[in-house]
Amino acid sequence: MNCEKVSNSLISYLDGRASAEERSGVEEHLKSCAACRERADEFRRLWDVMAEVPAVEPSFAFDARLRQRIAATVRPKLWTWLVPSPRLAAAVVALVGLSIFVSMQPNKPVVVGNSAPNSEEQFRMIKDLGVLENYDVLSNFDALSDLPGVQATPEQPEQQKPDEPGSGNGES
Repeated sequence: MNCEKVSNSLISYLDGRASAEERSGVEEHLKSCAACRERADEFRRLWDVMAEVPAVEPSFAFDARLRQRIAATVRPKLWTWLVPSPRLAAAVVALVGLSIFVSMQPNKPVVVGNSAPNSEEQFRMIKDLGVLENYDVLSNFDALSDLPGVQATPEQPEQQKPDEPGSGNGES
């Protein structure tokens, strides 16, 4: 027998309720195992001390009072198991509140190094692509420089024609 089996059989062995086969197995193990033998001795000493304490008899009306208290207890109704305990209800409310709070938070994209733009950024670029193309075409359109009232850009100096008054050709 090993120590675990002996610890399960030790009380019945010391109490005298063990079978002959179980008794012989425990005795052989106790001869070879000092830890189990010490434990058995501690149980014997404890039972010797408990035997010296006088037994207390219950009062005359103990049985009647006990039965009366048992009868006075409220028995749970059939559907009371559906009512949650206050701790469980508080935990569920906290979990639902936390879930709502987390779901209301805006999603912030995580940028790792030089990663490609996510789909939202790509959509914004594609959405503004037509405007950017029109701006590029219009800003480089040479016909606009000939219109009156258009200011010349520093890259393209305004060309003055010789037949215009005040063109700087010496005629006034």
